[in-house]
Amino acid sequence: QVQLVESGGGLAQPGGSLRLSCAASGIIVRANTMGWYRQAPGKQRELVATISSSGRTNYADSMKGRFTISGDDAENTVYLQMNSLKPEDTAVYYCNARRPFDGVEYRGQGTQVTVSS
Repeated sequence: QVQLVESGGGLAQPGGSLRLSCAASGIIVRANTMGWYRQAPGKQRELVATISSSGRTNYADSMKGRFTISGDDAENTVYLQMNSLKPEDTAVYYCNARRPFDGVEYRGQGTQVTVSS
């Protein structure tokens, strides 16, 4: 059974930082394309960042230079380091895993990030 468990969300001030974690079980993070998505109230889900099995990263334009996605093979965990946070970054952030050979996807339950002074 595949489980993706996010943590690290919370309240941050504008300009602050948070680090989200996605602990995976039932899959090997390194063998999949892992990603972070977010959904704000009343808005569609949007891509934040992905990291492929080869380590190639991809970011949404508004996150480039502020967010960094990375993986830890030993911990089987994916991280999202978020710096220079803005109020518009407020959303529920979801961890996602996509199997490269058949495209099957798994998603975590999400973690709330609120950026406010």
